[in-house]
Amino acid sequence: MTLNPILEGALVGAGVGLFLYAAEYMILRGHVNERAKRYKKPAQFDQTERKRLRSIGSFALILPFAFAIAFWMIY
Repeated sequence: MTLNPILEGALVGAGVGLFLYAAEYMILRGHVNERAKRYKKPAQFDQTERKRLRSIGSFALILPFAFAIAFWMIY
């Protein structure tokens, strides 16, 4: 028994989106911690990093729909 291509695409897209967001968050958190250690200040995301995470999050929300449509068109 196979999964409906639309559902399969949505699940793959959600997984890819979650991975991209988590990877970006971990990379930015590393940069924030390095900067905090260098300037001896508490670790906080600056405005640019928050906007970057928000844009990746928005992209990650669109990915399941895009993958669902792509899988539907391919199969």
